[in-house]
Amino acid sequence: MRLVFLISVTMVAFASNSVLNRMAVDGGWITPLQFAGIRVLAGAVMLLMLVRLQARAVPMSGWIRAVGATSLAIYMLGFSLAYTTLDAGLGALILFGVVQITMFCATAMGGTAVSARQVSGAAIAFAGLAWVLWPGKAGLAAPAGAVSMALAGVGWAAYSLAGRREPDALAATAANFLLCLPLVAVPLVVLGWETAPGLIGIALAVLSGAVTSGLGYALWYRVLPQIPATSAATVQLSVPVIAILAGAALLAEPLSWRLIVAAGVVLGGIALAIRKPQAV
Repeated sequence: MRLVFLISVTMVAFASNSVLNRMAVDGGWITPLQFAGIRVLAGAVMLLMLVRLQARAVPMSGWIRAVGATSLAIYMLGFSLAYTTLDAGLGALILFGVVQITMFCATAMGGTAVSARQVSGAAIAFAGLAWVLWPGKAGLAAPAGAVSMALAGVGWAAYSLAGRREPDALAATAANFLLCLPLVAVPLVVLGWETAPGLIGIALAVLSGAVTSGLGYALWYRVLPQIPATSAATVQLSVPVIAILAGAALLAEPLSWRLIVAAGVVLGGIALAIRKPQAV
């Protein structure tokens, strides 16, 4: 029960990042690259403070650190840039669809058996997500946006898989954010600051970085070793559903019966995928 609660809190934190990002960028208070840079900086500061208060070391070397920092940077940049051309629904579908496919493929290639129940649950969850998020009108995403979000999905999948090997979730996340910071800052330095960000945009980016990203990702690294990689991929399909529900409540986005039914399908598929088989 405690594990279910921690996973639920983590998924809400992930969904909050989408809401905060849309609120800040769509409101014109900050550019996507500025949001990504401030988000990473705020997360790094928060995590480093927590690690130092506990007198713990920050592991800054090793191949797993390189993978964690690089994949986090790819996710952060791809996620922010994609939403300049993608609508929120299709962007979320591409992101978490790619995450699921990447993690399932990596797990299978690693020799871990994927059961028919897990495959069925993932298929049901993905079908429900596609039903509610796939655009009803003709025309698909702009190629640049689709590629950016697909790269973000690969980055997040790699970040999640690397997290399963971390013995200290908080310290590892702090190190990843610190090493990710210069990687995210480079595009800002090269492209320059188009306009100065507004105070509201900065506040939303700091909230996203320090709380829903920094602390949320540390919690994610903590629960990852306790669940199979296939389940970790599937459970993240709940994030777009949570984000849309939050968008309806906080941003006055439309909430239809189609969304409610599809949410039930997605969550039902997730439950099937992560449920442990009963002993006979």
